[in-house]
Amino acid sequence: MVRNIVILGGNSHPALTEHICNILGLPVSNRILSKFSVGETRCEIKDSVRGKDVFIIQSGGGSVNDHLMELCIMISACKIGSAKRVTAVLPLFPYSRQPDLPYNKAGAPLSKPPAEVPKDKYTFESVPATPAPGIQKTPGLNNDTDLSRAMSKTSLTNGNCHGPVNGTSHTNGEAITNGNLVSAPARPGLTTMHTQSFTTHDLQNPALINTFQAKPGYKRWVAQAGTLVADLLTCAGADHVVALDLHDPQYQGFFDIPMDNLYGRPLLQRYIQQNIPEYKDAVIVSPDAGGAKRATAIADSLGMEFALIHKERRPTRITDRQNATMMLVGNVANRVCILIDDLVDTANTITRAAKLLRKERATTVYALITHGVFSGDAIQRINLSAIDKIVVTNSVPQDERKKSCSKLDVLDVSPIFAEAIRRIHHGESISVLFQYD
Repeated sequence: MVRNIVILGGNSHPALTEHICNILGLPVSNRILSKFSVGETRCEIKDSVRGKDVFIIQSGGGSVNDHLMELCIMISACKIGSAKRVTAVLPLFPYSRQPDLPYNKAGAPLSKPPAEVPKDKYTFESVPATPAPGIQKTPGLNNDTDLSRAMSKTSLTNGNCHGPVNGTSHTNGEAITNGNLVSAPARPGLTTMHTQSFTTHDLQNPALINTFQAKPGYKRWVAQAGTLVADLLTCAGADHVVALDLHDPQYQGFFDIPMDNLYGRPLLQRYIQQNIPEYKDAVIVSPDAGGAKRATAIADSLGMEFALIHKERRPTRITDRQNATMMLVGNVANRVCILIDDLVDTANTITRAAKLLRKERATTVYALITHGVFSGDAIQRINLSAIDKIVVTNSVPQDERKKSCSKLDVLDVSPIFAEAIRRIHHGESISVLFQYD
């Protein structure tokens, strides 16, 4: 039994919290976590946390926004209650998949490299020349160019309206009002010149909005929600954060506090060794290029061959080695294939990958996933897919999904988190957990 420690659980995964407490020999601390009728979260810690080491377990699946707000409020409540240290344990870290660049439906970035332009023309990516004697500062204007004459020939950039403004236009000292020519008195000493009427108000000149197009290199920036979540947890008062299989390990750099990323790789390797017959002859397959490093680590550790499914974004003709926009790199004919990925959400990528493997004459297709979110119609898609068995961890609740999907197996991650909590509390090393090679 571990002393001077408090384990709190949110509403996202009570079963996982209970399993962790059973392993540690601790009771689940008493708290009230509900909602007012208006929808606001109510939190009250019933047990004393003064001077205690508090661990709050809250996963990111399901109603992720409510669970994130519950976590922040519980962290703040413990800090106000004079807790010695508050550690947020997130089996599935929320908002860890949001990219920092926007992507269109085809998956290619909206910001494209500039097309070939002449050297004397500038684009948004152009770098001005370093000022030096003999180098003209403005391209296109020689030193002998009359600037006033050049400016008089250029059109106004804020509008190119040649029509009347408020029903009136002026021509050489004469005004045209409602179709009638009225002589306008000329002021002495001023030269009358033709000017184009325009307005600075975009709503009065909608042509400006319609004609604006993003130039090459123009980036449509989106919010980086991952950075925001890290700042929210830090500002709420978290002293330490623990997560499992981050979608991008570099996410740890968003935190100014200690952040431990646990690995689900030992569980997946043990399942392969114990449940797949003659696994040495099977092939580890990554469903996309982003997970290649994760899949190759398992393949190298077990001495297995590796294959990769590449998503082809260019408009190419569909061949025998290509299913829609997916291409297989490697040989899987008459062999067992094991798909490795960190997260399944809508299950579109994993089911298309399994279809391609079956098309390449794979005998059996396994899918080993760390986080099974299964949003939307993912379970129905898996039931109808070419996947023979899909294995996930219980980082998010899987009880209801297991009832509706006979192909689903669930691995328990509570021993990993229980040992990590014990080591953090006693100040022991976490990396020792994963020295299994």
